[in-house]
Amino acid sequence: MDNRAMLDWNDLRYLLAVARVGSTIAAGKALGRSQSTVHRRLTELEARMGCELVKRHPTGYRLTELGARLLPYAERVQEAMRSFERQSLACKSESTGTVRVTCGSMIADRLQRLPLIDTFHARHPDFRVELVMTERRLDLSKREADVAIRAGEPHGDMLVGRKIAEARWAVYASRSYIERHGGPKRPEDIQRHFVVGCDEAIAHYAAARWLRSVAPHATIATRSDNWPALVLAVKSGAGLAPLQTVHGDSESELVRLFDIGPELMTPYFLLTHRDMQRMPRVSAFMDFVDSEIEAFRALLSGKVEPQ
Repeated sequence: MDNRAMLDWNDLRYLLAVARVGSTIAAGKALGRSQSTVHRRLTELEARMGCELVKRHPTGYRLTELGARLLPYAERVQEAMRSFERQSLACKSESTGTVRVTCGSMIADRLQRLPLIDTFHARHPDFRVELVMTERRLDLSKREADVAIRAGEPHGDMLVGRKIAEARWAVYASRSYIERHGGPKRPEDIQRHFVVGCDEAIAHYAAARWLRSVAPHATIATRSDNWPALVLAVKSGAGLAPLQTVHGDSESELVRLFDIGPELMTPYFLLTHRDMQRMPRVSAFMDFVDSEIEAFRALLSGKVEPQ
């Protein structure tokens, strides 16, 4: 038998990882494998196929012309395997399990200080909620989480759910900052102030884009890649920043300088993957949020404060 015909589809994971990050070291970290394992699996794949798929360059690995042509097919195989896995999981008649809910760290903090999760556990004692706190948008198609409470309009036609709240924004500064520098009255005044910039995971947020658009030449005193650290920087007096009123108003050290108009109103969505919506633990949590929608809306919009 010709060994070149006996492809191991798992090897495609290594090809895809190297194609995406351009390095066997980074690919190994992404896959939880050693660099030598990544190199070996790629070599075995090339040997089975009888052709070269990647080339080593001074700056890392690049796909060969053939590798680039085959890449879309490998991506389709990977997505087909993920779909197969999601569909098989959704068919299980599970009576116990953990529902992994991803949300931003500021939302998670407020959610943990309210009795909502305890109420869910009381109604569904065989299911447990695990909060995944991150500013990164986890990929529900890869099962990085089961459910997302996410700011902004959803992207992709495989996500299902609905809008559950809207949150307002305002510009805040600490009392100590205002004593030293005064406070802006209008967006255009921010140019003459120090600001706390948004970096990496939160740089794409609408508030970050708004700040860059109204004050592109403001002095950036410090940067943060997550909202809790950004709030701490504003509280320390480092500079100004836009914050959701639900968070800014709850900090006694901060002063709301002026509100930002409807252009920065943030919608919040409760989302899951289309293939996972009938999974018992997922549907139980989605139904729970619907039944407690006013409490969740208050949590996200700031109409009530956690006890």
